[in-house]
Amino acid sequence: MDLPKVGDRIDSIDTPSMIADLDLVDANLKKLMGKLLPTGLNIRPHLKTTKSAILARKMNAAGAKGVCVAKVSEAEVIAATGFDDLLITCEIVGPAKVRRLVELFRKHRGIRTVVDSEVGASAINDALARAGIEEPISVLIDLDVGLHRTGVQPGEPAVALARHVSGLKHLRLIGVQGYEGHLQHLHDYEDRKAQCLASMKILTETAEALRKEGCDIQVVTTGGTGTAEFCATVPGVTELQPGSFIFMDTDYRNAVGTFYSNSLTILSTVISKQGPRCVTIDSGLKSLTTDSGLAECKDPRYEYGVLGDEHGSLSWAEGTPDLKVGDRVEMVPSHIDPTVNLHDFYYAYRGGVIKEIWPVDSRGKVQ
Repeated sequence: MDLPKVGDRIDSIDTPSMIADLDLVDANLKKLMGKLLPTGLNIRPHLKTTKSAILARKMNAAGAKGVCVAKVSEAEVIAATGFDDLLITCEIVGPAKVRRLVELFRKHRGIRTVVDSEVGASAINDALARAGIEEPISVLIDLDVGLHRTGVQPGEPAVALARHVSGLKHLRLIGVQGYEGHLQHLHDYEDRKAQCLASMKILTETAEALRKEGCDIQVVTTGGTGTAEFCATVPGVTELQPGSFIFMDTDYRNAVGTFYSNSLTILSTVISKQGPRCVTIDSGLKSLTTDSGLAECKDPRYEYGVLGDEHGSLSWAEGTPDLKVGDRVEMVPSHIDPTVNLHDFYYAYRGGVIKEIWPVDSRGKVQ
């Protein structure tokens, strides 16, 4: 198979392919760091978006500190590329996952994770003990700040869990995490801000309550692309976890505006003419996800529709230039994270020429 190479022109590569405009990627990174670094908070980008060690290094070189991953399997892949400062942001439950965490921690002592139950915390502690690993793993209490997805409830439940964790020899409690994911895509700026600040009040007050219990809470981590700017204003927050900002998607654009650019598209080919103002392209459900609505053509005059696993349609109004079989189009994903997980490589370009190729290192790593 003749894979694209650095120096090839974008218009010569096969489709569907995931392409990234380096000028826009760099601009998005510069904008985020310019906004958040002056706050003095740590920026720990979430790699559930990019799934790429190369992009992790780019973000760390720009001022970020470490990275987040969602799953143990992602952590295994990213750690193997040389990263040690990793926070796993999802609960690790079940014997298979706990064993993998223990083996990962044996090799990479910078790994940290979250817990939201005594059962989960005790299982990790006991597995480390059985493995003969004396050094405790750093953990954070995952707190429900309104998303109602994971996290212990604030108040006495959080305090009780912290007491339990503090009594476990092989766990070292270092902080709290609270992710306000339900607020990331609220379209009204003031509503998003007000609800975010309310969530941050829950998070920081819980952190303080744990300190009063004698817990050494050093890390208070939170935030996403849609809320990080608000989280950064809250005394007591120490760390931010934005991820989607680097590429964006139509869902985030519609919610938070165009401060960050849509830097990633799926290059596609028109493969069939299906009417006077309708064509079929080679990007369907296996190239573009639909959980956040349909993708959009980069040229807004053409409207996308799904035609199945491998195919999509583009249609247009009378008076718009016709698309012909063989034409190339760029599609803007509606939800960047699961779309990235469908592809093997990013082809990063400037001036229509591939300058870098980034593997999607942790593609398919969902365990």
